[in-house]
Amino acid sequence: MLMKPAHIAQLLFIIAAAAGVYVFVRAASNDHVRAGCQALCQLQPAYAGRDRRVPDFTLPDMNGKPVAFSSFLGDKPVVLNFWTKSCKPCLEEMPALQEMAAIVAKDGVKVVTICTDEGPEDVKDTLAVVLQGQKPRFEILFDPETEVVTDKFGTTLYPETWVLDSEGIIRARVDGKRDWSSAITLEFIEMVGRPAGCTVSFTKGKPQGPQRGLCDNLI
Repeated sequence: MLMKPAHIAQLLFIIAAAAGVYVFVRAASNDHVRAGCQALCQLQPAYAGRDRRVPDFTLPDMNGKPVAFSSFLGDKPVVLNFWTKSCKPCLEEMPALQEMAAIVAKDGVKVVTICTDEGPEDVKDTLAVVLQGQKPRFEILFDPETEVVTDKFGTTLYPETWVLDSEGIIRARVDGKRDWSSAITLEFIEMVGRPAGCTVSFTKGKPQGPQRGLCDNLI
């Protein structure tokens, strides 16, 4: 049975409309993924991926109380920063870290730092100067023997910052001083908390993987 010209035209219209919707949805999806990766690409971390989980550990806090790192994990990302008072870049970035901690706390994001100095008394005066008398808005744990910082994380140069998702999966490692209160870093932390996130990985500051092209013109 031959189709009438009117029916053929109607069928072609439906096919063309479906194709148009497919192209639109795919383009919108690609734009969404690119937008989600923009902050990661511009942050240009030393490492970024989803396949490694941070080891759990227990260290004393400012009050000498043993705290398990796993207690900070839950529903929101965690920012983990390593520092020491003899590290000038560490102290230079600390005011921005303080500001960032205050901003992200509203969304339930925790900022945890590990100091390799002897303890609270050893860094009390330094913190007072750097934070201009303010109480730290981030958690401070102490690892004077560097059993966690060096032995578990392999860190020897400071500052170094790890951004983890709510399950403790490493989403990025940033080496050196950064402005943690900048729009890019805040957007990246927000992106880590999204279900989809970004699938671009980084090695030694270079984007890797099949979707590395999403970083084109963003670095």
